[in-house]
Amino acid sequence: MESISLDKIAARLGTTTPVHADITALSTDTRDLPEGCLFLALRGAKFDGHAFISNAMEGGAIAAVTEQQMGDHPCIVVPDTGQALLDIANEYRRMFDIPVVGVTGSVGKTTTKELTACVLSQRYHTLKTAANLNNVIGCPKTLLGLTRGHGAAVIEMGMNHFGEISRMSRATEPTIAVITNIGFSHVENLGSQEGILQAKLEMLEGMADDAPLVTSADDRLLAPLKEKLDRPVYTFSTEGNDADVWAEEIKESNGVTTFTICRKDTAPLLAVLPTVGIHNVKNALAAFLVGTLTGMEPQEILCGLAEFRTTGDRQNIQQKNGQTVIADCYNASPDSMRAALNVLGNWQCEGKRIAVLGDMLELGDMSDTLHASVGRMVADAGIDLLLCYGPAARRIASHVGTSTEFWCTESREELIAKLLNVTEPGDTVLFKASHGMHLEEVIEAVYGDA
Repeated sequence: MESISLDKIAARLGTTTPVHADITALSTDTRDLPEGCLFLALRGAKFDGHAFISNAMEGGAIAAVTEQQMGDHPCIVVPDTGQALLDIANEYRRMFDIPVVGVTGSVGKTTTKELTACVLSQRYHTLKTAANLNNVIGCPKTLLGLTRGHGAAVIEMGMNHFGEISRMSRATEPTIAVITNIGFSHVENLGSQEGILQAKLEMLEGMADDAPLVTSADDRLLAPLKEKLDRPVYTFSTEGNDADVWAEEIKESNGVTTFTICRKDTAPLLAVLPTVGIHNVKNALAAFLVGTLTGMEPQEILCGLAEFRTTGDRQNIQQKNGQTVIADCYNASPDSMRAALNVLGNWQCEGKRIAVLGDMLELGDMSDTLHASVGRMVADAGIDLLLCYGPAARRIASHVGTSTEFWCTESREELIAKLLNVTEPGDTVLFKASHGMHLEEVIEAVYGDA
């Protein structure tokens, strides 16, 4: 974080500061207090930062942002410290005249963020959202990590409810937005896919009127935006739809995808992506468009795509005990289930193709219907064995038909025992569920450090 004055921060927050000094850090945790930082007291469901003001002052904080005066400590008092964090981050972000890319979508936003950062890093020192810090707390903290050395930033924005992306976008002020797709994630809170679209389009609220949007020509709710929105909209496709950029000759082999990037009136480009799945080709096309919009040369962009690596439990493919293990346990929705099953179905495999599928959470009244739709996907993908884990996942098994052998349990111990019994060298095993099902613990129990 670069230096910024408390007077400037207080003015932005519509109040005054008892201390006139510059800070180079902001902390919300008394366990991490850089010398001379500003402490911001957040309130959460299980904690209240106001209870730690004395600790913060003793630890070296210059002042604190609070919702009430705390004794004789130097406090910048505001109505809502959560909103204050976003407002401070926005004031700080305005110190940097650089490309700032906002990324959201029901599925693929983290991968698209990573791909976009890989691309931009070929030319710019690029800040990106770390791990899953894509909420109203993590987003402003990411922005506060900008320095004069950065030439670009890629900020991921997730949400559970209406209004969250609006707040993050107004803090971030993206110069380019990416919306990957509209699926069913968080439909329990947002009511319908149309509600999800409305929440994702909040990304535009913090953008200039002429700032471009990058989105999918293959998504029935997003494709019409090219004609509906009064701003530049650039589209990508893998399905032959009319788009600004599209992919042809897609080939997968040994965990690598090659494809041709096509543009109108321009020579095609051969791209190499060190991961598999048509969904990842779409994500790569979005990153290609972002690179183009920031003025990068095609070969720079292609080099960035080639350097991409999967992270964490998102389609992490490893060899364990002679088996190919596809760990995709971070989140799950019907769209990401389809993508993962397509990867498994197309994987070159000497043994059995086994899908371990757990519950998809936060689907509300649509849960039964959407789990049933995954069962039909399993049948279409040509999976040899389906292992269902969790009460909702039983609905998947009830719709696979007769072509796929299946087995169900709600016990982690039973699932572990079943996997140890049925898997053999040469098999390819997919693990896919919402993070709350903790399939990563099952993988650890079955394979250990193999």
